[in-house]
Amino acid sequence: MTRILIIGGSDAGISAALRAREVDPSAAVSMLVADAFPNYSICGLPFYLSGEVSDWRRLAHRSLREIEEAGVEVNLNARAVGIDPAGHTVLVQQGEQGTQTFPYDRLVIGTGAESIRPPIPGLELAGVFLLHSMEDSFAVAHFMQAQGPQRALIIGAGYIGLEMADALRHRGLAVTVVEQVAAVLPTVDPELGDRLASYIRGQGADVRTGVRIHQIQQHAQGLRVMGDHEFEQEVDMVLVVVGVKPVTNLAKDAGIRLGVRGAIHVERTMATNQTDIYAAGDCVETYHRLTKSLTYLPLGTTAHKQGRVAGENAAGGHQQFAGSLGTQVVKVFDWAVARTGLRDDEAKAAGYHPVTVEFTTWDHKAYYPGAHEVTLRITGDGDTGKLLGAQLLGHWQGAIAKRIDIFAMALYHGMGVSDLLQADLSYTPPLGSPWDAVQMAADYWGRQWPRP
Repeated sequence: MTRILIIGGSDAGISAALRAREVDPSAAVSMLVADAFPNYSICGLPFYLSGEVSDWRRLAHRSLREIEEAGVEVNLNARAVGIDPAGHTVLVQQGEQGTQTFPYDRLVIGTGAESIRPPIPGLELAGVFLLHSMEDSFAVAHFMQAQGPQRALIIGAGYIGLEMADALRHRGLAVTVVEQVAAVLPTVDPELGDRLASYIRGQGADVRTGVRIHQIQQHAQGLRVMGDHEFEQEVDMVLVVVGVKPVTNLAKDAGIRLGVRGAIHVERTMATNQTDIYAAGDCVETYHRLTKSLTYLPLGTTAHKQGRVAGENAAGGHQQFAGSLGTQVVKVFDWAVARTGLRDDEAKAAGYHPVTVEFTTWDHKAYYPGAHEVTLRITGDGDTGKLLGAQLLGHWQGAIAKRIDIFAMALYHGMGVSDLLQADLSYTPPLGSPWDAVQMAADYWGRQWPRP
């Protein structure tokens, strides 16, 4: 009987455990969860804090009982503190019970990521929060209930920062979002980021870009936040959401090789350089399907897929991770913004000659009530016409997620921009057009393409 041990109970760890049991039902699969919240949706935290999800327990993808019924032994509040690759054991701290040694035949590391703590004096003050874990969200929720804050400042205008701006406005707070680069949502082109910032201001939240925060001070009326260009604001609470970094100390101490941005280096089988040890999720490098290189893309979708590969191979399989395209979508108030593939600078770095074209049309036939504009930015290779990436912005009910997924599937199969014109897409006037917005944008790109 193969003993498979999983460190981590989030997306990658759960996927690995369940897949290992499917591939080898006789395997003894055990999971070490550092807290008491296995398989909870970190992506759902803004919607819990907004009040749209009233009970945090609903954020669980699966209940503990469901996981255990699948044949996985779950050890809660069990923090791995050391790995012995030669002895095939993991040293575990279990609350007040002291340490215990867990043996394994195959090990999967899914320690995830943690919030980046920027070097800002005052992060330790009451009312200042990082937001990445269930415990983080409970701390914010308790503070809001106990203190009743009216003014909030969010440092960081990435996905979580903008979702939290929406969430706190939903709760009636005055909100300011501060971003150190020139546009919000730096994962998309500034042209879309600027448009999104204007829209957010229209929803009653202030947005400041090009401002680096220098200090947070305790003040008689709450907190005083100071930054570039004489920025100064007094608020009741501060959220710091400037990104995440991989949690890899455990792996590093075990002699496991690290790579891009300090993430664990893995083969496409998710194997590490240590025999019988695999790793997956936000703690590892990611193979990019377009650039054929390694990068760091901490995404829930990627973690699930990598975990599945790691679990199957730990159980004796021979799978490979097919690669990520960085496909993402975020809802901010009533807008959605999405991207997949490469932007211009990324495409150039990968050796392509990108051409990016922007096109705006309706999300469905304009004569049917409720039509909204959707803006598409398509990036293709100027030498070959190969599709390299796409970005979308529009009303969240305008099938933004569906349309970015069309581009993602086309990228996965290496299609050219013009190939999208032949795709057999669905149509009915309330939902689209005979030529979908995706195809109209592809046709427009083709007419702008400076063919060699």
